[in-house]
Amino acid sequence: MKPILYIVIPCYNEEDVLPITCDMFLGKIRQLSAAGKISPESRILFVNDGSRDRTWEIICGLAEKDEHYLGIAQSRNRGHQAAVLAGLMEAKDRCDITISIDCDGQDDINAMDEMVDAYLDGCEVVYGVRSKRDSDSFFKRFTAEGFYKLLNAMGAEVVFNHADYRLISSRVLQEFANFEEVNLYLRGMVPLVGFKSTSVYYERHERLAGESHYPLKKMLALAFDGITSLSVKPIRMVFFAGLFIMMLSFIGIVWAVVAAFMGHSVAGWASLACIVCFMGGVQCLFLGIIGEYIGKIYLEVKHRPRYIISERTEGME
Repeated sequence: MKPILYIVIPCYNEEDVLPITCDMFLGKIRQLSAAGKISPESRILFVNDGSRDRTWEIICGLAEKDEHYLGIAQSRNRGHQAAVLAGLMEAKDRCDITISIDCDGQDDINAMDEMVDAYLDGCEVVYGVRSKRDSDSFFKRFTAEGFYKLLNAMGAEVVFNHADYRLISSRVLQEFANFEEVNLYLRGMVPLVGFKSTSVYYERHERLAGESHYPLKKMLALAFDGITSLSVKPIRMVFFAGLFIMMLSFIGIVWAVVAAFMGHSVAGWASLACIVCFMGGVQCLFLGIIGEYIGKIYLEVKHRPRYIISERTEGME
């Protein structure tokens, strides 16, 4: 039996690009169906993440025009990761496979053919990986690749140059539903589920329309969430750094005592001020890192819902 595919597309203020890319996604569904790779019952699921423009109106209009379009709307903006998760959880009981992809048309939708082929060959998870970053600025390319290397060095299992363009089978999603973290970093959480996986490589393009909704501030916040959600190595680094500084301090104390007994000690405020400022800065840094982890724990123990669906198009009722 041919698998039912749901393409999950998070949307936030995408009124400019959505009318362009919706036809691309529908064309891909029809192409894969005509090739006999997926079921004609496959669908395109838009997730409105509290958009302030006409995005939800456009989604509702598409759902009325063609049965292949479905839509759900979050009660408020909760972020890209929560929107992707909402779509995946809504789709997991309705389909055999999902493919999550952004709405802006930057990710090559033709890579879906290879993803579906890999699933038909037995892979439960297929990661869409950028083959190169020529379209990025030097700063973005350097920081992005450095971030992936840093995550791996921290012990987090992430796929290099992979974002949120991936195929996941319903079987994997059923197990993924048991992960109840509030602090979401899906590209690091999915590999933790396991199952057979592979990667498909593609080139990323410029946005077809509209502006990027992921400025540097949001990218840095996502990067920090990824590190603190997947690794405790920063806490261990704090411990070892504290141990090293304590050893240096002990050596300094021994030196000061010996110098005092030998009569070579010289009173001076500069060295003392430098040491005090240095130790104060280190302590503030360490407390900040520990505080971030405590804040994560605080949010997790509340068990608040990660997403709330306020509206659905008729096909999702």
